[in-house]
Amino acid sequence: MSSDRLPRRAALLGLLALSGCGFRPVYGSDPTLRGAFAFDTSESVAGFRLRERLEQRLGVPDAPKFLLRVRQPGRSSPAAVTAQGETVRFNVIGGANWTVERLDDGQLVRIGNVESFTSYAATGSTVATQAAEEDAQARLSVALADMVVSRLLILSTEGVL
Repeated sequence: MSSDRLPRRAALLGLLALSGCGFRPVYGSDPTLRGAFAFDTSESVAGFRLRERLEQRLGVPDAPKFLLRVRQPGRSSPAAVTAQGETVRFNVIGGANWTVERLDDGQLVRIGNVESFTSYAATGSTVATQAAEEDAQARLSVALADMVVSRLLILSTEGVL
């Protein structure tokens, strides 16, 4: 019985410690980043998916203060090859080069780059392999968008944005 109370007490003490240390959610009660960005992404499926994820995380621009430009260079490379020379797994390697500009004066605020990768299997039919590749590209776009948002959140806590 006392073992059940110990984790509960530890959790309550942890919450009390967090409330006293100045911890606050990044979005907080003043969501300065929600709706503050207009997005410029590439005219491609990957660019669309990246923009869609950015809008989910940062909100649809209503009165944007900044322009976030993101370009996604990427490539696929074999990750697993059989003894017969058949590629059965691919890595989709990509990055996102991003810039933030102020819309009122056009001043460049920050430049950044993030990189990630996903994989997919090429062991099924041609249609299954193509669907797996498209899914891997979508997962990569989401991962890159999340990494860019993380960088922007850090900049906002530092007072840059």
